[in-house]
Amino acid sequence: MTPQTGLIELLFEKAEAYGQTTLELTKLKVLKTTTHVATSLITRLSVIIMLSIFVLVFNIGIALLLGELLGKTYYGFFIIAAFYLVAGIIFHFFLRKWIQKPVSELIIRQALQ
Repeated sequence: MTPQTGLIELLFEKAEAYGQTTLELTKLKVLKTTTHVATSLITRLSVIIMLSIFVLVFNIGIALLLGELLGKTYYGFFIIAAFYLVAGIIFHFFLRKWIQKPVSELIIRQALQ
């Protein structure tokens, strides 16, 4: 074996070790990013769920109050449903880009950290 062959084999061994180390480092970075995004989303989802429950119970209370004031309980529920129909239409046509862009940027920002 010539000294040059030994150097080439050593170079290949070091390149292989470097490649394996880089692969492991990449795996760890992906794991860190995935964990960060997942925990952030879980935290935000739990807050959203709690706020949704609050809004649901609050809306039932308002619907019952309006129904009592109008004489028929179901009138209050119809009024609340009509309010959400109008709000949904406004969100669909006018505010969708205001919600979609910040959420997309949040996910991308979380993924890049």
